[in-house]
Parts: sequence; C-alpha cells; structure tokens
Amino acid sequence: MASFSIPLTGLNADSTALNTIANNLTNMSTTAYKAQTTQFADLFYQQIGSAGSGDPIQVGAGVKVATNETDFSRGPISSTGTDTDVAIDGNGFFVMDSGNGAYEYTRAGNFSLTSTGSLVSANGLNVMGYPAVNGVVNTNAALTGITIPVGQVQQPQATTSFSMTANLNAAATTGTAFPGQATIYDSLGEPHVVTVTYTQTAANTWDYSAALPASDFSAGVSTPITGTLSFDSSGKLTSVTTSGVTSTVGTGAGDVSSIPLSFTGLSDGAADLNLNWNLLGSSNTPTIGQVDATSAVSSTNQDGYAAGQYQTFTIGSDGTVTVTYSNGQEQNVGQLALANISNEQGLKKLGNGDYATSLASGTASIGISGSAGLATLQDGALEGSNVNISQEFSDLIVAQRAFEASSKAVTTFDSVTQETINMIR
Repeated sequence: MASFSIPLTGLNADSTALNTIANNLTNMSTTAYKAQTTQFADLFYQQIGSAGSGDPIQVGAGVKVATNETDFSRGPISSTGTDTDVAIDGNGFFVMDSGNGAYEYTRAGNFSLTSTGSLVSANGLNVMGYPAVNGVVNTNAALTGITIPVGQVQQPQATTSFSMTANLNAAATTGTAFPGQATIYDSLGEPHVVTVTYTQTAANTWDYSAALPASDFSAGVSTPITGTLSFDSSGKLTSVTTSGVTSTVGTGAGDVSSIPLSFTGLSDGAADLNLNWNLLGSSNTPTIGQVDATSAVSSTNQDGYAAGQYQTFTIGSDGTVTVTYSNGQEQNVGQLALANISNEQGLKKLGNGDYATSLASGTASIGISGSAGLATLQDGALEGSNVNISQEFSDLIVAQRAFEASSKAVTTFDSVTQETINMIR
C-alpha cells in the first residue's frame, strides 16, 4: 500500500535526520568533533499513464537518505597550556598506528604520555611521526611512534671547540698580563675552567698561555700551552705562532683558524681533553682584537655540556618535538606527521574521533605540517567541536515538523482505510 509505505519512508528518513542532529548536539563539547548534516533524495517513480500531450504521469515512492555529509571545517582553537595537547590550524589529520598494520587518522590532539614516554591518542593509539637521530629529524625515514625520553638522563658531551671574544688593550705596557677564562666540559660532564693569559711582549704582539688549574690533574701539575698572537696596525689578528711555526690567521690554503689544545691525565678519570680554540667567528673574522680600550672578554662559546635530566618538551608549529634537559640543552626527538585526504567525505568513522581511509576517500598522503597543503600546528591547545547550536536547533524544528507531517499522513490514510472497510461492511 503506497499510501502507507511512502510516509513510512519519510518517518525513516526524518528519524535519521533527528538522530544526526541529536548526535551533533551531544558532541558540542567533544574535542575536534565534526558536525554532520543529513541530505534527502526522492525514491524511484512509477509511470501510471500519460497525459494527452504525451507527458508521462509518474508517482513517487517516497524519500531516502542521500548523504550524511560531514563538515570538516576547523573548529575553534582554545589554549590549554598542556604540553601534550596540540591543535591543527587548518587542513590535515594526525596519523596513528592502529596496531593491525594500518593507520588511523584524527583531528583530536588531546594526547597523553604512557609510563614509557610514548605519545598516544585519547584511546591509546601511538601517535606517528618521523624519527630523529642525534637531534636531526629524518623526514625520509619510515614513520615511527613519537617517544619522549621521560625520566631519562642526557649523556654529557665533552668540549671539542671553544672561542673567546676579547679585546687586548693596545695601550698596555710591555709585560702587562690579562687573563681570560672559559668553562669547558670533559667526557664525564665535569666542568673545567681554562684560563688563557695574554701577556704583551711588544707592540702588536701578545704571548698567550692556556692552562687548567693544577688540581684538575691527577699529577697535580698543570703544563700551559703557549704561543704568540700578532696584530696589524688596525688591531686585527693576523698571525699565530705555535711550536715555533708562524701561520696566517684565515681560511685560505695554509692558514689557521684555530689553535689545538690538549689536556691529559685529568684527576676525575675522564678521557683526555682534545679541543680547538677557534680564532674566527661566524663571519670568518677574528674574535680577538687589539684596540686602545680596556682589556676584556665580552663572551665565550663552547660545544660541551654536563649530563642533564629530562624536564619538559614542546611541539613546534612544524610538528618538531623538542625536549629540554636540566643542563639547558634542547634536542629534537621527532616530528609529528600529518595526513592529507583527497576526499574527506569518503572517510570511515570509527568513533573516538578516529577515521580510516576507504576506497571512496582514497589513500592518505603523509607529510609534515606547513607543506603540501598541510596546516601548521599549535602547541598547548585543542580544537573544539564545530557544531553550530543555532543551526542545529533550526534544523531540529524542521526535522520535527517533517516527522510530524509523515506521521499525519500515516494516521490520515489509516482513517481513510477504516472508512473504506466500513463501507464494505
């Protein structure tokens, strides 16, 4: 009976619309939830005749749910201040390991850390990214789970080079000595203070003597490393003399840019300290000069550090995960991967804010944020639901009225049927 079946299709379709609206409203506070909208389409038609002009007379069979479209526009981003929270400010999905050899995808960045430091999603899936070796991220490597070295100790690094930016007073008298100091580290992370004593021996000429305190050596004796620095009439360092050999300071063939220093027999049992005293700065200009001004060291730099305890981590706008240690060192431990889906409407919804690709969606294109159409990330923040409550209430009224209309059609036809039966009786 078409008069029954047609409004029943309306009741079924309107029920789906009401369910969709109810699901949207109940997920208004769900992290990165994407609102859905139910769209209808008419069913097939039956031709029951034709008009005098030959136009077909067709009767419809009702309505069906054509699509349940998802609005993948970005929801509002709110700061949380939590290290493990991260929001995608635009296009893209986080990549997660489903555990069965396939990836799942989500917009919800309310991550957390396991006891072993693994970064996981709200339902415990490993968040995937590119690995880092010695602080250098390799975006050509296979994806791996992001792991934070929680509770771990960063091993110390012995100093291999140091520099000293200083001025030696050109007006100083012969025999004037000026000490400059820099802190360096041995292989055990123990700090040592190397003192470079500059002594003027003639105009534009200074001897140097680099040494550690005698107490730093197991033999209790410190043997300085000596040489001579020469300057031109403009106060620029031009040459250095070590072991009786004079070399031009520069980067050309046969030039020197550093002075090798070696300290052996350290009292703490560390490996011998072999390092270079760099004489040139980043622009390849000498860091030690001589002008008529007070002798002073303005800065020192070196590449060693003591052991450090893990403290915290941050996620950069490009997804780079950087760990900070108690020794002040920072190190990259990975970079979050993002996925680009060509047909987002074709994604299969898995619940928990997770999606899986399908034949309709196509395979995911995986890369890093800020490239290939992928958005940047915001650390310490979460994307909220994009449900528009005003629109949902408006749609709710329309769906309610449509359901009531279909219900009225059923009851009306029921009354007509009863009248027909009564006529026969």
